[in-house]
Amino acid sequence: MKASRKLSEKASKLDFSNLPGLAPQVAVTMGEGEGTNAGDSYKPKTAPGAMMAFATDARSELVRENERLRAAADEASILKSKVSELATDLAQWDGAWATRQIDPKQIRRSKWANRHEHSFNDPDFQALKDEILNAGGNIQPIKIRLVGKDEGGDLYEIVFGHRRHQACLDLKLPVLATIENVSDQGLFVEMDRENRSRKNLSPWEQGMMYLKALDDGLFSSQRKLSEAVGIDLSALGKSLNLARLPNMVVQAFPSPLDIQYRWAKPLTDALTQDGNGVLAKAESLAAMSVKPVAKVVFEHLVNGMPLGGRTVPPPTETTLIKTLGKQVGVLSVLPDGSVNVQLKSGVVPKKRVADLAKLVTDFLRQT
Repeated sequence: MKASRKLSEKASKLDFSNLPGLAPQVAVTMGEGEGTNAGDSYKPKTAPGAMMAFATDARSELVRENERLRAAADEASILKSKVSELATDLAQWDGAWATRQIDPKQIRRSKWANRHEHSFNDPDFQALKDEILNAGGNIQPIKIRLVGKDEGGDLYEIVFGHRRHQACLDLKLPVLATIENVSDQGLFVEMDRENRSRKNLSPWEQGMMYLKALDDGLFSSQRKLSEAVGIDLSALGKSLNLARLPNMVVQAFPSPLDIQYRWAKPLTDALTQDGNGVLAKAESLAAMSVKPVAKVVFEHLVNGMPLGGRTVPPPTETTLIKTLGKQVGVLSVLPDGSVNVQLKSGVVPKKRVADLAKLVTDFLRQT
């Protein structure tokens, strides 16, 4: 009995209030004979009471943690559902490029673009402008890349779509465009393929474009260039031969756009055999205000054929035909009194030729 009484006395003197996880005050229900009413709060003074308080506190913490984890799981499930919906919506736009309306003045031509000014004067280009005007802008976007900034904002360079850009520029309309980060080689290849799939460059324009790419070191050889753009090496050679024609020979034709691929070798051979003679004939043709058709010019330069089957006498009088300050043709009076009117390609759309003929007829009736 003495030993039991001593053990109780020692236990009553132990303080468990500082054990980890125990609150300063814990509500514990006391049994009868403890000297305290049931439900009173007190500070446990015995090991069993401290253990009960610790267990109660730990259970409460587990319940709270379980509720927190359940709420987090519900939130994660909702987020997963939303992500799945967004992924489904995004998949519908896979491969699509965002487009923007951009001021065409902020976009410059590619340094490898070699469209001659006549390319923006022909009936096809006028038809394109009419289509864009009626639609209020280009429906098919062009592609551009960002190249810098100025006081007006971002500056762009055309990857492809020079004719659509020029049409919007002429019409003072914003141009619809996609913006992509493209390398120099990537730009060149895309521009070339787009040109060939839409409105082809003329053989001479194509050759000038390829020649500049080689001169700028964009491709290390003709073979590398032909592989990159996907054209036959011999076709590339013909294009380059046309591009390397002396400027005087090119000026002998009514337009560089009239020069054909099949003329590359004969013109090159003629220059090799009699360069001075060919250049002299070309100089004479270049000085003419009204030139013969391209086929006649070619035969004259290569084979010495007379122009039009006969010598063309120089006109005794010429009058330039202008519109909006630009020369669009010439009216020539020949020594025999005949009058020759020649207008540049594209000045009169095919659908307006009949209107022009009627206008001339009405004029002659009044004289």
